[in-house]
Amino acid sequence: MAKSPKDTPILIAGGGIGGLAAALSLCQRGFRVQVLEQSPEIGEIGAGIQLGPNGFSSFDALGIGDKARSRAVYTDYMVMNDAVDAKQIGMIPTGEVFRKRFGNPYAVIHRADVHLSLFEGAQESERVEFITSTRVERIEQNEHGVTVHDQNGKAFHGQALIGADGVKSVVRQHFVGDPHRVTGHVVYRAVVEKQDFPKDLQWNAAAIWVGPNCHLVHYPIRGGDQYNVVVTFHSKETEEWGVKDGSAEEVQSYFKGVCDQARQLIDLPKSWRRWATADRDPVATWSYGRSTLLGDAAHPTTQYMAQGACMAMEDAVTMGEALRVHDNDLVKAFDLYQKARVARTARIVLSSREMGRLYHAQGVERLVRNDLWRGRTPERFYDSLEWLYSWKVENCLSGVHS
Repeated sequence: MAKSPKDTPILIAGGGIGGLAAALSLCQRGFRVQVLEQSPEIGEIGAGIQLGPNGFSSFDALGIGDKARSRAVYTDYMVMNDAVDAKQIGMIPTGEVFRKRFGNPYAVIHRADVHLSLFEGAQESERVEFITSTRVERIEQNEHGVTVHDQNGKAFHGQALIGADGVKSVVRQHFVGDPHRVTGHVVYRAVVEKQDFPKDLQWNAAAIWVGPNCHLVHYPIRGGDQYNVVVTFHSKETEEWGVKDGSAEEVQSYFKGVCDQARQLIDLPKSWRRWATADRDPVATWSYGRSTLLGDAAHPTTQYMAQGACMAMEDAVTMGEALRVHDNDLVKAFDLYQKARVARTARIVLSSREMGRLYHAQGVERLVRNDLWRGRTPERFYDSLEWLYSWKVENCLSGVHS
């Protein structure tokens, strides 16, 4: 008996948030999936992330809304303060009016809890096979399928390949081959237990303190039992893209001019992880026949829009919708998926660069930034966020010609 095309799996390079979201989306369309993960086990590093309403729309579309919602902390507001004089610049309530406007809440969550929710969904589907300790080294493609060779020379054959292998994507390097752009901005992340976190900062909010060439972020995670702390600064060194352990001494050296209330944050963590950040210039093409890119592999961005995970999940949902529209024709669907996503994700990359500049303004530019947002009503903030937060599965292909 001849094999059905659906018996041949779709290969996904990368078992992070984007890869697992893609796996779930493909399973919904009836495909079998093999996830090739270079780490010895499927898991997630990092600390907290923020989830806009578009993230919850993605969770629901991927069938894991209940799992993810049970692990999130729902904030009352987002707030920006000036790290120099401690004055509030802007505040966006994220309560009932916000939820009514965008159809979903704003929340914060541990990155590992997002990953776990997706992983549980993938396990329940019974269509996903996880292959660990497997790094993609070489890719061959023809009109019938894609073959991936790993570091041990083993070959995996699939009817298509999704490159969800992150900011240093091997799949992107194969097809696009473009350089990354080191920002010079260094991010330190840590998680602090509630009992060790300053009482005067235990807000149920996503909070940011913006200062000259630096900023600090904090918010509750894990049911409010812990707080995520993130500090960012412009490095005086020549940075190379990567992650390593950080030092309290380095962090301290960059935050001399901030107010006492914000300064408390950098005295808290017992250990830090240090990210030297980079992004890439947006590209118009990331689908190549039976291969396509997704998440950070397609549109790596800095963190200033707090949308990296949400964009990866949106990608996965949109890919599924494109497959539905084209009756699982992979080549046509990948092209439609790309057309639907390129401008939106490029807007995130470019907006994030600009937001980083505004956050880190100094001198007169700092005063201009504060005047931009001070006194703005919640409705005006909501209007400015409409393009971002009103995304949902029903409109993910709107305006795109299939």
